[in-house]
Amino acid sequence: MDSKLLDKRRKKAVKIVKILKELFPRADIALTHSNPWELLVATILSAQCTDKKVNEVTAELFKKYKTLNDYVKANQKEFEQDIKSTGFYRNKAKNILTTAKIIKEKYHGRVPHTMEEMLELPGVARKTANIVLGNAYGVVVGIAVDTHVRRLSKLLGLTEHTDPDKIEQDLMQILPKKEWFDFNHRLVLYGRMYCPAIRHDHASCPLANV
Repeated sequence: MDSKLLDKRRKKAVKIVKILKELFPRADIALTHSNPWELLVATILSAQCTDKKVNEVTAELFKKYKTLNDYVKANQKEFEQDIKSTGFYRNKAKNILTTAKIIKEKYHGRVPHTMEEMLELPGVARKTANIVLGNAYGVVVGIAVDTHVRRLSKLLGLTEHTDPDKIEQDLMQILPKKEWFDFNHRLVLYGRMYCPAIRHDHASCPLANV
C-alpha cells in the first residue's frame, strides 16, 4: 500500500472508529460462553453460521458436555447430531473433538494463549484465534476478520482485498492497535443493525458519508 493511500485510509478509519464508538459505546462478543474452551467451541461452530443459531445449539451442548474431558470421550457421530444445525457439522465435529484431545494432551487442558499455538489446532485460522485470544485472555495480536468485517471493510474502502488474512493486514496498518480488539465487535454490530448483507438503501447507513 503506497503512503498516500495509507494516509487516506488512516484518516477514514479514524472517522469510522469515532462513529462506531458513538453507536456502540460498549461492544461485547455475541457468542455465549463461560470459559476459553467453550468460546473456542462456539467460535468454530460459528463458521458459516449465525451467532444466534450457535447460541441456541451451545445452550444444550454446554449442558451435555460440561468439561473438556466430556469432549475427549465424546462419540463423534453423536456429537455431529448435537451440532448438526450449525452446518458443516462433520468437519466441525472432527475439528472440535480432535482439538479437545490436543489441548488435553499437549496443553494440559488449557486453551493455548499464543497465535502460533492456536493456529496449530484443527479448524482454527486467524479469525478464530483472534477472537479466542482477545476475549479469553486479553491477548490482542490482530483483528478478527469474519464475514461482517470482510464485507464492510471492502464496502467502506478500507481494503481492496477479499482474502481475510490480507484484509487483516490492511486493517492493522490503518487502525491504532488500541482499537483492534473492539473494531471487530463494533463492525459486526453495525452490520447486523444498520448495514446488513441484504439489499438496502446504503444512503441511510450511519457510515454512508465517510
